[in-house]
Amino acid sequence: MFTGLVEESGEVIGLEAQQGGGRLRLRAPKLGPAARLGDSIAVNGCCLTVSERTEDLLVFDLLAETLRLTNLGTLQPGELVNLEPALAAGGRLGGHFVQGHIDGTAQVLAFEPHGNDHRLEISLPPGSAQYVVYKGSIAVNGISLTVAEVKPQSFVLWIIPHTLAMTNLGGCVAGSVVNLEFDLLAKYLERLLAVRSQSA
Repeated sequence: MFTGLVEESGEVIGLEAQQGGGRLRLRAPKLGPAARLGDSIAVNGCCLTVSERTEDLLVFDLLAETLRLTNLGTLQPGELVNLEPALAAGGRLGGHFVQGHIDGTAQVLAFEPHGNDHRLEISLPPGSAQYVVYKGSIAVNGISLTVAEVKPQSFVLWIIPHTLAMTNLGGCVAGSVVNLEFDLLAKYLERLLAVRSQSA
């Protein structure tokens, strides 16, 4: 379980293709030295397991399904990824409940400065409109954000300077692909209502 509060932007060292998946190597000066083999870390919002660690270098094995559903397969050396360690018992919950299970990717339609802030507009993937509500929570590349506006085929978020400085959103442009995880409570509620409707 995570909260969507990014603790570090790690640098991609390389992504090696392997049979049925891949192997991702990252440099994380803050989180790397404290990480242990088997730890769960959200990378751009995707929950991955540390398979190797050397000082500040972290290595993760990626399944084919992970590469299919996320933007991790497109990473290039030098790119930044958002990192968050798993929520510890008694840890702070300042964002919202994030599982690290990416629902899919979406395209950035616009990312524009407005005063000190930035306006971020992202396309709504088909079949996802019911999960995105005004002032609701959503995780974008693992960042817990609040929906400011919902349009027929997109939604809008406002990014404050601190979020911009602490995450990889500074590299976003129109056309960038981001990972999305919709609110867990919304998905459970949808399932509950569907089951009740079937049994009625």
